[in-house]
This record gives sequence, C-alpha cells and structure tokens, in this order.
Amino acid sequence: MSAASRFFKRIARRIRTIVAPIPEISSALWLQTVQRHGFLAALPLPDQAKLRALSALFLQHKEFTGAHGLVVTDAMAVSIAAQACLPLLHWGAPKQALAWYDDFVGIVVHPAEALARRKAVDEAGVVHHYNEVLLGEAMEHGPVMLSWPAVDHAGQGGHASSVVIHEFMHKIDMRNGTADGCPPLPPGFLGQTGARAAHAAWRGAWKPAYEHFREQVIIAERFGGAWPWLDAYGATAPAEFFAVACEAYFVDSPRFAQEFPTLAPVLNAFFQPGTG
Repeated sequence: MSAASRFFKRIARRIRTIVAPIPEISSALWLQTVQRHGFLAALPLPDQAKLRALSALFLQHKEFTGAHGLVVTDAMAVSIAAQACLPLLHWGAPKQALAWYDDFVGIVVHPAEALARRKAVDEAGVVHHYNEVLLGEAMEHGPVMLSWPAVDHAGQGGHASSVVIHEFMHKIDMRNGTADGCPPLPPGFLGQTGARAAHAAWRGAWKPAYEHFREQVIIAERFGGAWPWLDAYGATAPAEFFAVACEAYFVDSPRFAQEFPTLAPVLNAFFQPGTG
C-alpha cells in the first residue's frame, strides 16, 4: 500500500461530518458562491445557470467529509462543486459531463494544510522519508483531498489559482492512466483524424510551452530573474504544468491568453468543443 493510500485511510478514521446530498442549490446560496469568486461571477448568466444545475447534480453523487473536526457546510460544498464543475460546463448534458468524475465519490476537506508522509530514493539508493505539505491531492480511482482555506481563496489576491480546479484536472488527466499532462482527447480534436495524431498535436503545443516555462523558473530561482506569472509549481512535471495552466485558464482567461498564446487555443478546443 502506498504512503498516500495509508494517509487517506488515516483521514477516513478522523471523519467527523458527512454532508447530505443537496437536491438543489438555493438562489441565496448560489449567489453567495458566485460573489465569492470573481471568475464565476464573470461567466455569462446562461453559463452560471448551467453551472448551478451541474453543481447540484455533482453534489448528489459525492460525499463530503471533514477531517480533524471540520464541519463541512453547504456553502463549502457548493463552492467546491462549482469550481470542480466549471471545466465540464461545455461537455454536453450534465450526466454526460459528470461521467468524467465517476471513478470516485469521496472528497475530504481539511481545515488547513495537510501533511503527507513521503518516501524517496536518491541516486545512491538511499531511502529518504519526509513530510510533504499539501493544499490538495487527487488519488487515481480514489478520493480528492482539499484544504478549505485554499479552496475559499480561489481567484483572490490577484492569483489565478484554484486548488479545486487543479486537483480535478488531475482527475481528468488520469482518465487514460497515470497523470502525465495529456488527458483523453475527443475524436477530431484540433482537426486531427486519429487519436495518435490528436495526441501528437497536443504534445506539440504543450512540450515547448512547458520547457520554456521551466527555463523561466530555473532562471528566477538560480539567477534572480523575473518570476513568471503562472505558479512555479507547474515547472515540477508536465502533469503539474497542465493542472496549473488549467487553473489560470479558468480563473483569468484573458491574462492566460496573453501569457500562453499557443496554449489558449488548445484549451479552448478542449474545454469548449462546441456551443455547449
């Protein structure tokens, strides 16, 4: 059993509250959620209405648990649901869209950052044990863990970040195996006639963008260069770059298009394949 699996088993023993499914989201609660996050308020009203319905269905099929005595309120659950469902907005009917998240039920919410016990083996074969501070984590075919303060501060303070979108992007990425920054692509993606060609087109856009971004972060870290706009955590792996980029794409689309002009059309094609 992996360290991450043992970590979630320990969390399960600390569960204090399970929020009952919400059959519908009240107007007052939905307005509160939208007003809290500017990137949701910026959506056209028809999209907000669609997102509200999608979020309500999401809540009916997920179980929220609070760790360390945290009481997960309806407002907290709706905030998580709205951010998680935002990427699915143009992926067809609600049930069809939510099928992307059908490999898990549980969402564990922490009152603060979480610590996960990790193990790494260095080049000399020496095993190192350490604690990793987490704002969120997505398990393949398993639950999603989120830190509530990080969830609540999504899109605030000038940061194009959403830990919910980040972790649920990993979930989408994992639909075709281990997260690697290339999720399952729809038929005809970017005008390609086959799956192999579609994935080649995807990687043709993402690989140079990732390498350029990683170089920016290295220059900033080692030589005092300017830090890039995107969260530097995206430089740790292609899967993290994909998740971090998607956060920024949804939270601040105009700025993302300026910073990543080659990636914006690719994400537009992926997340908005039609008139949805």
